[in-house]
Amino acid sequence: MSEAMSQPLIHSSARVLEFDAWRELLRGYSSSPPGHARIRALAPSTDAAWIAEQQELTAEVREFRRVGGRFDFSGLLDITKLVEKSRIAGAALETTEIRDILLVVDRAAEWREIALHPPANMRPECRRLRVLSENVPDFTDFLRSFRNKILPDGTLDDHASSELARIRREIEKQRRVIQESLRGYLRRLAEDGTVQDELVTIRGERFVIPVKIEQKRRVQGVVHGASSSGQTVFVEPLETIEQNNELVRLLDEEQAEIHRILLDMTRRIGEQAASILASVEVLSELELQFAKARFAEDYNCVAVQLSGGAKSQEEPCGDSRPRLSASAARLLLHNARHPLLERNLKLKGAAVVPISVELEGARRQLVITGPNTGGKTVTLKTVGLLALMAQSGSPVPADRAEMPVFDAVLADIGDYQSIEQNLSTFSAHVTNIDFISRTATASSLVLLDELGSATDPEEGAALAVAIAGYFGRIGCMTVISTHHTSLKVYGANTPGVINASVGFNETTLQPTYELKMGVPGASAGINIAQRLGLNPAIIEGARARLGSQARDVGEFLDKLHASLRDAEGERLRLQKGHEDLEREKARLAGEGKKDQQAKLREMEKKLESVLRDFEYHAREAVNAIQERAAAQKLSKDAERRIAKLRREFREQFDSTVVAHASGADESDPHAQPQIVKHVSEGDSVKLKSTGRAARISRKLDDNHFEVEVGAMKMKIARDDIAEVLNKAADSPVKAARARGISVSLSDENESQNAASEINVIGFNVDDATRAVEKFVDHAFLAGLPRVRVVHGSGMGILRKALRQALQQHPHVESVAEPPQNEGGGGATVVELRV
Repeated sequence: MSEAMSQPLIHSSARVLEFDAWRELLRGYSSSPPGHARIRALAPSTDAAWIAEQQELTAEVREFRRVGGRFDFSGLLDITKLVEKSRIAGAALETTEIRDILLVVDRAAEWREIALHPPANMRPECRRLRVLSENVPDFTDFLRSFRNKILPDGTLDDHASSELARIRREIEKQRRVIQESLRGYLRRLAEDGTVQDELVTIRGERFVIPVKIEQKRRVQGVVHGASSSGQTVFVEPLETIEQNNELVRLLDEEQAEIHRILLDMTRRIGEQAASILASVEVLSELELQFAKARFAEDYNCVAVQLSGGAKSQEEPCGDSRPRLSASAARLLLHNARHPLLERNLKLKGAAVVPISVELEGARRQLVITGPNTGGKTVTLKTVGLLALMAQSGSPVPADRAEMPVFDAVLADIGDYQSIEQNLSTFSAHVTNIDFISRTATASSLVLLDELGSATDPEEGAALAVAIAGYFGRIGCMTVISTHHTSLKVYGANTPGVINASVGFNETTLQPTYELKMGVPGASAGINIAQRLGLNPAIIEGARARLGSQARDVGEFLDKLHASLRDAEGERLRLQKGHEDLEREKARLAGEGKKDQQAKLREMEKKLESVLRDFEYHAREAVNAIQERAAAQKLSKDAERRIAKLRREFREQFDSTVVAHASGADESDPHAQPQIVKHVSEGDSVKLKSTGRAARISRKLDDNHFEVEVGAMKMKIARDDIAEVLNKAADSPVKAARARGISVSLSDENESQNAASEINVIGFNVDDATRAVEKFVDHAFLAGLPRVRVVHGSGMGILRKALRQALQQHPHVESVAEPPQNEGGGGATVVELRV
């Protein structure tokens, strides 16, 4: 709990600053009696460490709720007296009381588990909550001993003990025996109309039957009462008296066992009394924190940052009170709002106008002037209430809040007139200000409303300036509202004092409720009276009697505020223009970044192509160097070739970079010379990635192809092609004729229309070999890169003979077995040297 501040803080300030009303508002966010009691006891503190701890606790609960954490306090009762009763030897709690205690203990155990394993997505570590929750011990064994023993309705379960279960079984058995006996007896009596109703009922724990009043002598037994009409009596037949006696005995035995069980349960609770009471304290504190967190969420509150921490200084008289360093203390409220005013306006669909106040260092007094109903008193109450809230460990409704720790918040607000105490309005103000002047220290916050009012204006102004000067010399933070011009002049000419004003719209004659720091305000009393509908003749008379000096000051202030409004409008316009410019700048920067990233990705692709081309040529150079070294041992030739390749790569790399940077390669087909430009289906090419020859079987798009490498098919990019070995149209015959060699064929058409597959199934080895050799010759002359021979599986003799013959054929590059879907072992794929 908080360390309550001294009496001056609570003197009259808490009432006029509506601290109790705020606590009542906060109480609406709690749901259990312990939570209500904790909020009612909430008071401001001067302990800076406690205030900071409370602010951190609320912040951690807000974070817990932000990530979806929830905890239910409803149904919890104040069990303090019950737990204290359990400590009394021989005391026995009722089952409903034990149930209430177990509910609280179970809820405390639930929270302990949450605190030990908080949600994984909570940003900061919930250090304060963990420390608070360490006061809740592990109740696992304690709760296990009560499990399934008390039913939700507050009665003991049959299995609360084995003896209780046995007794209750005997009771049920005895009841059935009695009921069966009575039903048989009823059937006999019903035949002659003796009984009123054929039913069995209970009177005083004994089973009886209803009998008509005129027939009661015909039933032997004990009468246990009559109905309200007197027409029926309830008789216990003689034959069931012993059975009922046995039932009563069992019921007494049941109550004795229940009492024994309750004594045992109460004893166990008493043994854990200290731990249970500590857990109740934790739950009460938690509910307070959850209430503050929910309030903060609804009113957009922020945690208060403490400035110029209070230091205890020992006075000669032995008075140890917190002091604030004048240079370090700072009161800053940005867009602060009075929570009660905000709540009331929300109900009406309106919004509160926030205020901003800043006092720090030597600037420790604020003088607020302006029209009536303009918000001066609300400003004072907002500053005072938020100070009390902050020192109660609560977030405050503002965008930013920084405050010192005040040793007292002292306010003179409102009308203290009292007929009973023979106090006029003025004398009540003087009495209150006298008390404040004798109480305030440099660490206090003093709030004075309508200073110097309710008396002669000239004397009131002199008193107001003197009072303000006194509190200024003390060094306490002071906020004053007034209408006196003398105080406006005091604020303008006195170091450490700031003038401020509440806004007033001269056009609409309506207050704007805005607080403007640095300039005094006009009271606009005549204008306010005009807005409120005062007789126009009176208004005109007042304007005529207004002194020229006061009129000039009023007009000057009106012009000053008009200029400030124009300046504020211009500032907002420039700010909006600046924000628009920043947004456009950010948009252009984003687009430029995207364009740059796209160009970089494109450049990376082009450089990757250059590197692959270099790797291919380097690999070819190494192969050539190795062969030449093995044959001729000419190292100089190898060095020249590597130097040439390095030079060519550098030139190609530089041209790629320049072309990409300038965009010249976008439409120039010669900008990337390492890429083979003219490739067609059927062409034989050499691949950089494998160093092997391949045949272009299909063109996928302008830069991607499907190729056949032996029996394997694969997809490649255009820049993986090192060179075109043979064009599709270049058959050996055409190639020879293109070089001027005369070639004649016996059957030109047959050569041009050569088949790509031959079937020799059923042939013997010799016939098949001749047919296949002739088939391969025609395919070679036709320029086919690949053919298929179908020979069947069989014993494998024909397959073996043909493959051996093909491997020795001069036009055959390679022989392979196709995959199963293309014939498998029943066929052979032949790659030709085209």
